[in-house]
Amino acid sequence: MNRFLLTLFVVAFCASILGGSFLFWQGKFQGEFLSANLSLTENTTETEDGITLLFAGDVMLDRGVEWYIKQKKDWAWPFRRVATDLQKADLVFANLESIISDKGEKQGSIYSFRADPKTLRGLAFSGIDVVSVANNHSFDYGPEAFLDSLERLKAKDIAPVGGGATKKEAHAAFIKTIRGISIGILAYTALGSPLWQADENSPGIAWMDSLKISQLIEDIKTAKESADIIIVSFHFGEEYQTKPINFQTILSRAAIDAGANLVVGHHPHVVQPIEKYKDGFIAYSLGNFVFDQGFSKETMEGMLLKVLIQKNSITQVMPLLVEISPEFQPAISKESI
Repeated sequence: MNRFLLTLFVVAFCASILGGSFLFWQGKFQGEFLSANLSLTENTTETEDGITLLFAGDVMLDRGVEWYIKQKKDWAWPFRRVATDLQKADLVFANLESIISDKGEKQGSIYSFRADPKTLRGLAFSGIDVVSVANNHSFDYGPEAFLDSLERLKAKDIAPVGGGATKKEAHAAFIKTIRGISIGILAYTALGSPLWQADENSPGIAWMDSLKISQLIEDIKTAKESADIIIVSFHFGEEYQTKPINFQTILSRAAIDAGANLVVGHHPHVVQPIEKYKDGFIAYSLGNFVFDQGFSKETMEGMLLKVLIQKNSITQVMPLLVEISPEFQPAISKESI
C-alpha cells in the first residue's frame, strides 16, 4: 500500500470512529441565519462601475492533492475545472493551508503540509490573487519554510496576508484599488500556537484570541484609513461542525462593530451559515476548496462566496456551491449557476 492510500485509510478509519460527533448539513448552506439565496436589499446587477470579489475555502496542495498532480503530470490540475470562473472576478481570495517550500524541517505533527514549489504554477494559473497564511499549518516546517513560502508567493504576484517577517507586516492589510474602490483584507488565526505570532523582530502570523480583540480593532481602524471596504479572514472554529461556536460569533461581530464589511472564516472543513449582522456579513466557514478529505460528502463540498460591490458598499452576497471531485478538483455546481 503506497503512502497516499495508507494516509487515506487512516483518515477514513479515524473519521468512522468520530463520525457520530459530526454535525452534518440540514440542506446546502441553510442554517439558523441566512439561506443560500441571500441577495442584499435592492435588485442589483453587475455593471461596469461595480466590482466582483470571490472568496474560496481551504486550499491544500500537499498529500493526496499533490499525488494526483504528479499522476496527471499537471501542476495546474487542481484548478482545471474552476479557473475560468475565478479569472472572471476582479479579486479572488483563499486560505492557503500548506506551506509552499522545499526548506525547513517537519515540526512533529503527522498532519504537516508542505507543497512542492512547482505547485505555485497551478496557484498562479488559478486566478487566486490573495491568500491567508494565518492558520494552524503556518509553521508546519518552521520559520525558514514559512518565510520562503511568503517570498515564493510574492514572486508569483500572489499576495500573502496575515503573516510576515515582522508584526507590522503580519498585521498589515492587503489593499488594492479596483475601478476607484479600495479593498482591504486582513487575516488572523485563532488556531495553531500563540508562539507563532510575529513580533517586532521575528517572523510569524497574526494571532487572534479574546485578549487580542483590541489589536483587531486597531488593525481595522488603520486599514480603513486607506480602504473603502474591509474584509477580515479568521481561521477559527471546530473541525466538521456545521454551526459556529460562541467564540466565532463574538470575534466576527467585533470585527463588524469595528468597521469591517465582511468576515470570512476557515478551518472547520465544512460549510457553516452566513449571518447578516448590522451593516456587515459573516460567512463563518467556507469549507474546503482544494483538499483531499474524501471521507465524507460534507468535506467534499464547499462554498465560493461571490460578493458584488458598488459605490463603496456591498450590494450582493451570493454563496455558490462547490463540488470537489474524487480527484480533488473543485467546480461550481450547476445548481448554483
